[in-house]
Amino acid sequence: MSIAHWSLFAGFLLITMVLAGTLLTRLPVSSAMIYLAFGYLLGPGGMGLINPDPLQHAGSLQLMSEVAVLISLFAVGLRLGVPMRDRRWLLPLRLAFPSMAVTVGLIALVGVWGLDLPLGAAVLLGGILAPTDPVLASGVQSEPGTRPDRVRFSLAGEGALNDGSAFPFVLLGLGLMGLHELGAHAWRWWVVDLLWSMLGGLMIGAMLGALIGRLVVYLRTRHHSAVGLNEFLCLGLMAISYGTAQLCLASGFLAVFAAGLALHRVREHPLLGSASLDLASGGRAQEARATHSHHASAAMSGAVEAFNEQLEKLAELAIVLIIGAMLPYALPSMLHVGFIALLLLVLRPLAVLAGTLGQGLPGHQQALIGWFGIRGIGSVFYLLFALDHGVHGALAGQLVTLTLLTVAASILIHGISVQPVMKWYARHKPAPGTAD
Repeated sequence: MSIAHWSLFAGFLLITMVLAGTLLTRLPVSSAMIYLAFGYLLGPGGMGLINPDPLQHAGSLQLMSEVAVLISLFAVGLRLGVPMRDRRWLLPLRLAFPSMAVTVGLIALVGVWGLDLPLGAAVLLGGILAPTDPVLASGVQSEPGTRPDRVRFSLAGEGALNDGSAFPFVLLGLGLMGLHELGAHAWRWWVVDLLWSMLGGLMIGAMLGALIGRLVVYLRTRHHSAVGLNEFLCLGLMAISYGTAQLCLASGFLAVFAAGLALHRVREHPLLGSASLDLASGGRAQEARATHSHHASAAMSGAVEAFNEQLEKLAELAIVLIIGAMLPYALPSMLHVGFIALLLLVLRPLAVLAGTLGQGLPGHQQALIGWFGIRGIGSVFYLLFALDHGVHGALAGQLVTLTLLTVAASILIHGISVQPVMKWYARHKPAPGTAD
C-alpha cells in the first residue's frame, strides 16, 4: 500500500469522524467501536494491509501502547480537579488498590482451576486483565470542577491509578515464572516493585509537576518569559516525569498521572495592586491571561489540557486500530468466552463489592461501578510487556487470545451500553445540593 493510499485512508477516517461525531453521540456507538472495526478490516482478517503480530512485534507494539497509556494518564490527571484531601478520593483509591488486588486474586483462581494455568501464569493473567481504562468509555468520564459526579470521578480515578498499581502483579507473575527477579523471600518484589514503585511514582510525579508548573508561572508572571509552547510543556513534563520515575525504579505511569494532577493544582500568586482581567472582553485580554498574575496558572493548565486532549484522541485512534488488526491472532473457544463473561459479570462486581465495603454506596451506584470495569489500552500494554519479557509458546498464544478478546468485548459491550445506562443513572441521581 503506497503512501498515497495510506494518506487517502487516514484522511477519509479522520474526516468521517469529524462529520459523524455529532451523530455518534446520539447512537449507542462509541468512537472506539468504529476504530476497532476499521482496524480489523485493515488487518489479516480483512484486507491484510497491516499485520501486527503480537508474538513477532511485541517490542514495537509495546512502545506504541505505552505511549498511549501515558497520554491518557496525563489527560486524566489534568481533568480531576477535586482537592487531594477531599473524601471523594477514598472511593477511587479503594477501587484502585484493594479492589485491584482482589480482582487479580479472583482471576488467578479462575486461571488455575478453570483454565489449567500454572500459578505464575495465572497471576500474570490477573495483572494483565485487572486494570480498567480511564479513556475508552468517554460516556463515563469525570466532569471538570471540584464537585464532579461521584461515580464518574471514581471510575476515572480508578482507571488512572490502577494502570500503575497493576504493574507489581504483572512482575509477580513473571517472577513466579522465572522471568523476573523477586529476591529472597520475594523481598525485592515487596519493597521495590510494590511499595516503592507506587509511592515513589506518585511522589516523583507530584514533585515534578508542581515544581515545573510553578517555575513556568513564576517566569510568565514576573518576567514575561517562558510564554507559549504549551505543547512542549505538556510533552516535556510527561517525558521527564516518566523518565525520572523509571530511572528511580518507580512507576512511570503513576508519576505521569501525578504530574498531571500537580500541574492542574498550581495556584495563582497575584501581584500586589493588580486586578483581575475581564475575561469576557476576549481578544488581547485573553492573550494577556498567560502572563497575568491572576490568571497565568489557569491559562497554562487549560492550554496544556486542550493540547493533551487532542493527543489523547489520536492515541486512542492509533492503538484501537492496532487492537482491531491484532484480533485475528486470537483463537477463541467457548472456554475463553465463558471466562470473559465471568470476568465482566461476576469477578468485577465481586471485587468492587469487596473493595468498597463500608463506603455506604447506594445500590445503583455500586452496580454502575461494578459494570463499567472497562478493559483497554493498559491490558494490551501489559500483555505486550509480558511477551517482550520472555513469555512464549502455547501460554503466549492463550494470553494473546484472552487479552484481545476481553478488550474487544469490553469495547463493544460497554460502548453499546454506556448511553442507555448513564441515562438511567441520571434519572436516579440525587437532586443537586444533596450528598451523592
